[in-house]
Amino acid sequence: MLRRNARRYPDHPALTSGIGPDATTLTWSRLRSEVAVLAGALAALGLRRRDRMLIAMSKRPEHWIVDLAATHIGALPCTTYDTLSTEQIRFVAKHSAASVLVLEGREQLRQWRPVLGELPHLRAVVVVDPEAVPDHDPRFVSYADLRGAELPGEVGAAFERLTDEATPDQPLTVVYTSGTTGDPKGVVLSHRNVIHESVMQDHLVAVPENPRSVAYLPMAHIAERVLGIYMPICNAGHVTICREQAQLLPTLIAARPHGFFGVPRVWEKLAGGLRAKLGALSGAEAAAVAQARDAAVEVFRLRSSGKEVPADLLARQRQLDDRVLRPIRAAIGFDDCRRAFSGAAPIPVDVLEFLASLGLPVYEVWGLSETSGAATVSTPDAFSLGAVGRPGPGIEVAIGEDGELFVRGEAVLAGYLRSDGEIEDATGEDGWLPTGDIGTVDDRGIFAITDRKKEIIITAGGKNIPPTRIESLLRSHPLVAQAVAIGDRRRYVTALLVLDEDAAPAWAQAEGIGTTDLDELSRHPEVRAALDEAVAQANSALARAEQVKKYRVLAGPWTAESGELTPKLSLRRKVIDERYADEIESMYS
Repeated sequence: MLRRNARRYPDHPALTSGIGPDATTLTWSRLRSEVAVLAGALAALGLRRRDRMLIAMSKRPEHWIVDLAATHIGALPCTTYDTLSTEQIRFVAKHSAASVLVLEGREQLRQWRPVLGELPHLRAVVVVDPEAVPDHDPRFVSYADLRGAELPGEVGAAFERLTDEATPDQPLTVVYTSGTTGDPKGVVLSHRNVIHESVMQDHLVAVPENPRSVAYLPMAHIAERVLGIYMPICNAGHVTICREQAQLLPTLIAARPHGFFGVPRVWEKLAGGLRAKLGALSGAEAAAVAQARDAAVEVFRLRSSGKEVPADLLARQRQLDDRVLRPIRAAIGFDDCRRAFSGAAPIPVDVLEFLASLGLPVYEVWGLSETSGAATVSTPDAFSLGAVGRPGPGIEVAIGEDGELFVRGEAVLAGYLRSDGEIEDATGEDGWLPTGDIGTVDDRGIFAITDRKKEIIITAGGKNIPPTRIESLLRSHPLVAQAVAIGDRRRYVTALLVLDEDAAPAWAQAEGIGTTDLDELSRHPEVRAALDEAVAQANSALARAEQVKKYRVLAGPWTAESGELTPKLSLRRKVIDERYADEIESMYS
């Protein structure tokens, strides 16, 4: 597919780094030439078929190039999260038995140096920043030296042979899971897995030819691997790299993506910013926006319930959207977005309805690294609020006796990597993969995820309570960035609430509170009063045993770097339980 793109779309943009006058772009022909050069250089370093190669690098063109170069050799590239501790780095490095390590610069070298002497399989360390290459150490080589000064005029015959030798079921990459319940697992995906996932998405929700997208998630995340590397190769798309989260909005405005995936926190922050802007409108402008939003959300709710949208309502909604709502979306880069997805955790329904009211319907998907990303997909024709859609083509989902979901199909992993380099089957002869997620399915065939099997709260009274629904309801309040439901083997349910680092100070200013400091706000009586209302509102939607009896407010923020969240912004419950043990115990004393 990369060769096809280089021949059919040689001058089309493939990869753009940055925005504005300083942006640089690789065309499809140039990208393939760069990959060819690096493949030859990595092979000369000793990288072989079925070897593993670890990449510790931010999002930059060299990341794509070395990754695809290893792929052509038949090695398995794997990106590591930049938030790994030394012990986590040691585990992944030893388990993968990587023969080549690619580091970006001094920071990555500092993180990896403590374990380099413990890796007997390591043949070479490639360093992208030439100034960070250690002197007088033969293990290290500069990326620039590896690449050489000039690209050849044409891709050589040896590289074409590598392309010809690739097979659909050849292992393609390793993705290590977050390891929230134990040691990370090395998920091995094949060419067939990721191509099926990519083509499936384009089949379910069409996008224009050569679609635009933005790469902003960690490259170790299965979503970014598929959306940032594999899907653009499958549909000859144009990826704009956003290296820093702080640059996401200007990157979206510059790139105007046709598709976008966000974890709930990304959509929540986007909705918070839009709410603030709409709140500043007045008069005729505010009335026009309100009218257009009412029509848009009415259409969204009818479709969510599976009902037909009246023709006159649909015509009015489209007219108002073009005139009123599209300019609002254009201001954030979403005026040409054809598919917007949310996954990795439940997203509050009120966030979905708010975004839909602006003509930006966001549809939930569900999947794992083991399913190459999404296994079920919500689409404009088949979705339900709070649910994650139907299984994609070529994918089956079944529910076990205890409610656990099982998946099989073309996107299910090739197996788990063993420390000896072999690939261990993960499904058995019947092909069913246990997911660890608990779910239900309605009469329209639409699945909903109720919780993780290992995260179900079982109270002292024997009640089984899914915490994620409680947490989603609590997070729907703009002051709350994170919420954790507590109660396993306890008499009742409690919660930890973490203030939103952006919304809480803005709210405090609007309310005339004399401080915007998060620590001070976490103890402020007016904040407590607002959160009392938030908890009461959440409890009104919960069964008695699920209701939050007490809560504590934490200043935060919680991040992957601070340890409470995984790199994909899921809760690390064990870390939270240990770190905030005193606050938790105080709610049961």
